[in-house]
Amino acid sequence: MSMTIQKSAEDYLEAMLMMKEQHGYIRSVDVAEQLGVTKPSVSYATKRLRENGYITMDRSGFITLTESGKEIADRIYCRHKALTEFFISLGVNPETAREDACKIEHDISQESFDALCAHSDQLKQ
Repeated sequence: MSMTIQKSAEDYLEAMLMMKEQHGYIRSVDVAEQLGVTKPSVSYATKRLRENGYITMDRSGFITLTESGKEIADRIYCRHKALTEFFISLGVNPETAREDACKIEHDISQESFDALCAHSDQLKQ
């Protein structure tokens, strides 16, 4: 799987998790709106995510994250929230902090992310 597909797959899974938490359900049309992409893009992505075992879809078009899909989504969403909080604590505007967190959440190494969290925790004490 190429890096761009992986990053976009992570974005889709994260958006789906957020939708599930907000509305209690996930639909392709909502995913398109949330990510600002076209419905055909979502169709293609959901097909790939299904093939890779990250989601299932019922006849009504409702999407469910599988165990592995939820794991990835949780990891990315956790990173997103932690990075956003960290940037805001540095004085970055919340909107910019969210945008930057979104750019970094996929590419930051686990080692750097763990160090950032540890540093952040120390500051809170």
